[in-house]
Amino acid sequence: MTETSEDFARYSRQMLVANMGVAGQQRLHRSRALVLGVGALGTALASGLVRAGVGYVRLVDRDFIELHNLQRQTLFDEEDIAANLPKAVAAAQKLTKINSSVTVEPVVADVTHRNIESLMKDCDVVLDGSDNFEVRMLLAEACAKHAVPWIYGAVISTYGVTMPILPSDGPCFHALLPNLPAPGSMPTCETAGVLGTVPQVIAALQVTEALKLLTGNRELLCRELRYLDVWSGEFISVTVPETTEPCPICHGRHYEYLNGEHATRATALCGRSAVQVHPQHAGDIDFRTLADRLTPLGEVVYNAYLLRFTAPPHEMVLFRNGRAIIHGTGDEGAARAFYSRYVGQ
Repeated sequence: MTETSEDFARYSRQMLVANMGVAGQQRLHRSRALVLGVGALGTALASGLVRAGVGYVRLVDRDFIELHNLQRQTLFDEEDIAANLPKAVAAAQKLTKINSSVTVEPVVADVTHRNIESLMKDCDVVLDGSDNFEVRMLLAEACAKHAVPWIYGAVISTYGVTMPILPSDGPCFHALLPNLPAPGSMPTCETAGVLGTVPQVIAALQVTEALKLLTGNRELLCRELRYLDVWSGEFISVTVPETTEPCPICHGRHYEYLNGEHATRATALCGRSAVQVHPQHAGDIDFRTLADRLTPLGEVVYNAYLLRFTAPPHEMVLFRNGRAIIHGTGDEGAARAFYSRYVGQ
């Protein structure tokens, strides 16, 4: 950050905060952050980072924008839906208008064991805006492997939780969650909903912890797991004990998720009757050729980012690398069959 009158005008109130100052603002401008997921949490996370002046923010999301998103995903509007934009692209466009002095990189991709390490490359902190535990386990292992701090966050219904996780310094995600919840044992946004104010509050806490890290105020981090219910007003901080046994991630360097031992080929998505399907081999799909082939079979629209094909009762949103979201079913086998029928293997 150059000390121009524009810089001081933009960040003047922030630089007055204790432990920030000009030096802290300059450190933010040299920092790089990764936001995984650009939904309810992710849009608030990205907005907070960009407005604060973090110099480089990479946004990663696999999805596109739908009407029900607008209730809680604050960077999007109806024009984004009409333009058929992926969330990462639409968010980046909005954020660049908010603060043109930072670099915002949109990445339209699903986070997997194949790409998470490259997505994290050169980033100083990762903020969790994901909606599933598999991604968080990948994130926990990748951050431990590369010694990158990350800020865990999750929301559901009227409450949310967050906690900063520092590799080799205090309890890790494995201490918080030694085993993934059994299928069907946890509420989802489809079954429990999400109040739009919850992600705003949790994201504010996450961004604050990230700003402490990036400005060199590590000793001021809130190292506890914080739980907040915005409806009841309940706010609890819980000390997470470190595991008594050596952590398989931190000490054993055993990365089951990074090694692909738990990778899935089809995943039911949160908040809708839909399944995401991955091809066995990713590629660069020619949307024009495929649209010509599919048009006699149903309604087809496409742009540079995705192709939407409707053949009732299903609708498929296909991304250029072959990944697809099949709407109208929660059955993974049926989704794979629909994909195979119209796209092939």
